Amino acid sequence: MPRRKNRPQAQEAKLEDERFELAHGGILRYEVWGHTQAGKTVVTRYNIAYINWRLCQKDNCRVLGYDKAHGAGHHRHYMGKVTAFDFVSYEQTVEVFEAEYQELLKKHGISK
Repeated sequence: MPRRKNRPQAQEAKLEDERFELAHGGILRYEVWGHTQAGKTVVTRYNIAYINWRLCQKDNCRVLGYDKAHGAGHHRHYMGKVTAFDFVSYEQTVEVFEAEYQELLKKHGISK
């Protein structure tokens, strides 16, 4: 029987770590971990959040967020409540987050 070569495990690294302090007092936070496999980036963990203590005092002031950063599976944070969601891709999750964030700004009369 042929011997299998031990392939090294892909090393997870922080791929993105951005914090945007917004003029209206809120914060947008993007953290992404992953590795490269066969020339493609594989996202293994992420945390995307809109934080604003004026709108939400629960859940570390996280108004809206999506993450899979601490072993709880893919889930959504909204005004202190956490629910699971059907994950398709990181890119789609970012698109959904950004659309919901824009709607929140409109709903609360906040200019960018």
